[in-house]
Amino acid sequence: MKIPKSMEAELSKWNCGNGVDLETWINGSGNFSLAVGYTTIFWPNFVSFDGYILQSGFSESELRKFESREGITKKTIEWINNHLHLSNIHHGECEDISKDKLVILGDTLKEIYEAKLKLQFPNNPCVVEFYIPEDKDDLWEYQISFWQLCHEEVEK
Repeated sequence: MKIPKSMEAELSKWNCGNGVDLETWINGSGNFSLAVGYTTIFWPNFVSFDGYILQSGFSESELRKFESREGITKKTIEWINNHLHLSNIHHGECEDISKDKLVILGDTLKEIYEAKLKLQFPNNPCVVEFYIPEDKDDLWEYQISFWQLCHEEVEK
């Protein structure tokens, strides 16, 4: 994996100034509690419910409220219920958030979600979207979400 520009200075300080790769850096600065926590983001639990594929822990009452709104589609309901703002992976004052990190995270999560959904729901193809805002400096609007392809076809 290419090291984001915003991390090059930090990684170059390690190893007596000779620098390290991402794996070595994680080995020296990470912890197992965070690693376990990240599994909820990098390998989330998806469930099938009433024709939807959703992240586990969704609220059925909130889902029903969305369904009762006029003009809302199953695609929209899945997108809203499954979206994740990448900035929410860490606290709001996290100082090292940057566009290049969000793009790497978003691209990687897109691949992971595609693989996981295909593995878990082989008969229900899904579309995974990594949304990059028009204003690329709006770091709080980078999002990942998905919906079932069959719901997209209903809208047409």
